[in-house]
Amino acid sequence: MKTSDTPWRRSSYSSNQGGECLEVRDGVPGVVPVRDSKVTDGPTLNVPGPAWTMFVKHVKS
Repeated sequence: MKTSDTPWRRSSYSSNQGGECLEVRDGVPGVVPVRDSKVTDGPTLNVPGPAWTMFVKHVKS
């Protein structure tokens, strides 16, 4: 499976009412691609895997 075939995921806390939301994509070795869900054809930020793990851990705590 190519990375471009991997679907983007949105947080379960997000609604379909617009607002501010990020989407992430799995399947890219070593990084987690992140994008603005309102601008799907816009830029993607590639966050190193360990940094993403720490970010998620911090948000959950």
